[in-house]
Amino acid sequence: MRIALAGNPNSGKTTMYNVLTGRNEKVGNWAGVTVDKIESPLRKKYSVGSEGVIIVDLPGAYSMSPFTSEESITSDYVRNARPDVIVNIVDSTNLSRSLFFTTQLLEIGIPVVVALNKTDITDKRHNKINTKLLSERLGCPVVSTSADDGKGVDKLARVALNSAGGTQAAPFVGKKATDRASAEKADRERFAFVNKIVSAVETRETKASDLGIQDKIDDILTNKWLGIPIFAVVMFLVFQISQSWLGAWIAEGIVFENGFELYGLVTLIDMLGAWVAGLMEGANPLLTSLIVDGIIGGVGAVVGFLPLVMVMYFLIALLEDLGYMARVAVVLDPVFKRVGLSGRSVIPFVIGTGCAVPGVMACRTIRDERERRATAMLAPFMPCGAKLPVISLFAGAFFGESRWVGVSMYFVGILVILLGAFVVNSVTGYKARKSYFIMELPEYKAPSVSKALISMCQRGWSYIVKAGTVILVCNFAVHLMQSYGWNLRPVENAGDSILATAAFPFAYLFAPVVGVVAWQFAAATITGFIAKENVVGTLAVCFVGLENLINLDELAMLEGTGAEIAGVMAISRVAALAFLVLNLFTPPCFAAIGAMNAEIKSKKWLFGGIALQLGMGYSLGFMVYFFGTLFTGAGFGAAWMPILGWTVVLVFTLTILLLSLKSKRQAAEKADAKATATV
Repeated sequence: MRIALAGNPNSGKTTMYNVLTGRNEKVGNWAGVTVDKIESPLRKKYSVGSEGVIIVDLPGAYSMSPFTSEESITSDYVRNARPDVIVNIVDSTNLSRSLFFTTQLLEIGIPVVVALNKTDITDKRHNKINTKLLSERLGCPVVSTSADDGKGVDKLARVALNSAGGTQAAPFVGKKATDRASAEKADRERFAFVNKIVSAVETRETKASDLGIQDKIDDILTNKWLGIPIFAVVMFLVFQISQSWLGAWIAEGIVFENGFELYGLVTLIDMLGAWVAGLMEGANPLLTSLIVDGIIGGVGAVVGFLPLVMVMYFLIALLEDLGYMARVAVVLDPVFKRVGLSGRSVIPFVIGTGCAVPGVMACRTIRDERERRATAMLAPFMPCGAKLPVISLFAGAFFGESRWVGVSMYFVGILVILLGAFVVNSVTGYKARKSYFIMELPEYKAPSVSKALISMCQRGWSYIVKAGTVILVCNFAVHLMQSYGWNLRPVENAGDSILATAAFPFAYLFAPVVGVVAWQFAAATITGFIAKENVVGTLAVCFVGLENLINLDELAMLEGTGAEIAGVMAISRVAALAFLVLNLFTPPCFAAIGAMNAEIKSKKWLFGGIALQLGMGYSLGFMVYFFGTLFTGAGFGAAWMPILGWTVVLVFTLTILLLSLKSKRQAAEKADAKATATV
């Protein structure tokens, strides 16, 4: 037996799904969180006497006539898979909007049970809904529930199980639309029918003061002049708490006044490396180096940033549950409209600060195909959790006293998105048109600490799994390649290793960014395409590994005590900033590229997006180093100047190519217009 959960976005579907199944799927106090169907068995406590019951959580939908890809998933599943029962999650705080979708579900012929959710909120507002009369008008069972505290869920499960296989007549059957005019007329008739039901079953006792508080807060947070500065302050605090205060305290540890020291994660990893090195004293030096420097050192350098990442995940989850992130979409909508995007594009960008993969997947909530594809290729520009260790490493080691460096990367990400959207519009020939962005602003509510902790642990566990698999294997390979030459014999000088000779040609490509021909930076950037955390792991292996150039632990990286790591890397602060920008805005990890391929559904757009990301990251890194070195008066570096010539040639060639593509597109448009006029 299959029970499908269907309803409007932000009605509490996924929260109900978690209660019924015992799962911990991501929930949020805003639309667009669930973008694909998920399923799991019904918990035994609710399935007494019924075995093999599967609960299916469907993406939020406002209508069975789909406008977006996630609405198509819901519509196709209900019509084609035909579950045994549909549990329609209805937001009791917005009954008229929710029941429009309910009447459409009732017309399909599958038994429907209405879960009147969020009744805890309606009770606080002293609003009353006559569930018995509502059940009679709809012709289906109605159960009052509150998914947040589990109220009425057991009764809902029993009613749903008993309704399987039954029949019910739809109270309203809309006329089949043959054109747009008839469709609009049918929708008006359906809304009139729904409003008639709502007026009969609902009694509101709304307090003007309650609504006024919500509105007054929104007037400030979504103000066109104050909204963006407030967003900047909020993101600065998120970064400051996660990177410099709480997150750093957990990572580094703390020494109490009485001399008692509470060790941080970084110190514990360093102690683990020293302990293992002591156990392996007298063993083969290469084996010892492989385990201590390659595995513990490389992976530990990445895992050491875990507290910073998890604190940021926790704070972002609190902001989502509070309802603030939906306001961010409204604030940035006017800005994004100027480059062919909209406030709906902001949702994937915000989700992408946690991980680029779900950020790209969230693009399917966008109706316009061009905007959806453009957003999917631009979403990875937002610094995600995987890029946070790279930011922390370079910001801490080279700019320890400058708090602006880390948080500024998020706002640089927004600027890069706007610039990238402008480039996409220029190539695709986007023509500005008047558009409207309509988004339901969820009610502010006290964020759930438990939900935020669950979200933090889920994302943190994914980070640990990646560190223990992809990053572990990558660092293992990097250390082996750095330890052996092409003759498969150990090398005394890492510059003669497989890794150095393979990465050396690419080092010339990155010389205009870092000012030196250094194979270590080339190797780090290349491994970063697999997973961005590898940038930190590879640098740790290359600079702290085989040659033992300096006795540097990961704590120095985090604290930015500074001169040691800056000295061993032998690059200037400007070069460090340029290298950071290069790695943040070049293509994301392979998993995110796979998500782009799935959402864009066009090889032409996919490869165009990857080319845009490569060009954007390299160009920005180049400009940061060039202008930064120019303005600070530092030397450019001997390796940089000879490459300037072919760099200019490359930029000139790419410009000609883009202009050629634009010319061909304009010629094709003129030909189409001429053919249309002839017909």
